Amino acid sequence: MDDRFGSGRTRGLVAAAAVLAAAVAAILVVALPSGAAPAKPVAQKPVKTTLASFRPSSGRRTSANTVEYWVGAVPVTWNVVPAGSDPMLGTKFDPAKTTMNTVIYRRFTANFENQMKPGPYGLVGPIVHAQVGDTILVHFKNYDPLQPHSMHFHGVHYEVASDGAYIPGVSGPGADVKPGETFTYKLEAGDDSAGVWPYHDHSPSMDMSIRGGLYGALSIRPKGQAKPDREFVVFFEKQLEINTVDGLGFINSTPIFRAKVGDVVQWDVLGLGDDHHSFHVHGHRWSTADGTRDVQTVSPAESFVFRWKEDKPGTWLYHCHVEEHMMNGMIGLYVVTR
Repeated sequence: MDDRFGSGRTRGLVAAAAVLAAAVAAILVVALPSGAAPAKPVAQKPVKTTLASFRPSSGRRTSANTVEYWVGAVPVTWNVVPAGSDPMLGTKFDPAKTTMNTVIYRRFTANFENQMKPGPYGLVGPIVHAQVGDTILVHFKNYDPLQPHSMHFHGVHYEVASDGAYIPGVSGPGADVKPGETFTYKLEAGDDSAGVWPYHDHSPSMDMSIRGGLYGALSIRPKGQAKPDREFVVFFEKQLEINTVDGLGFINSTPIFRAKVGDVVQWDVLGLGDDHHSFHVHGHRWSTADGTRDVQTVSPAESFVFRWKEDKPGTWLYHCHVEEHMMNGMIGLYVVTR
């Protein structure tokens, strides 16, 4: 998991500008690779799945105010640059240096019967959807045979047993879920929980796990707010010295987000790791309490959400506007059709 390599690439803005138009034109004919070859931590029944889309899904609602999710920490082999190249500068990558063995969160059907097909968000764990006033039950199982793991949730209310954060000699089992064991976290979405929040491992193996991609997002709607037509998750982090979006680096490997004119589009932007970032989408603006923006900063463990009604067809860039991060992989495409 800790392989490192040197890029040896020039990241100057002059070089980026010179190749941008040609790169975007070439990009449109390349399909998005899957990014990972999941390991088989346990024998599982065949899973019937449908193609992933950017339309938001929901957990299993067992009562008017309770929603349940089954989530496992699953070992996988993950290639950070599955397309094998950076089309902006033409750099080629050796898969042996962009591939790691790691553990990521994946969603399961009830009682962990089958692993579900992941959403189109790279290695990011399932989006836990709820609305203000809900009780959220997250049933967690650790499929990693080597390390303990946990789930720690930002932005919601819970008792200390559901904190998921390891304190030696103090924490309960939910902060140190051993291989093969399970734990259920009980969360409450209060009036102050509306928005998008990260969740991540906070067990004794937290540092290694987060660097490997063991994180996901909570998406909590205000009571009465309709679901968006499209929901995009942008997680800024770094894997194998590449600045990544959802655990993937460089155009053709990072997620290609798609919408249609007239769609209500929601962007969930989150950061983890050690770096500060600034999120930008070309050709679009959004409203905040401080006014209209087209760039917004996000620090480690910070997050924000915004919506717009799409009215601009075309192929647009989204990226971190720290130029070194952008040229080191933190960039992707947003495609709007009529």
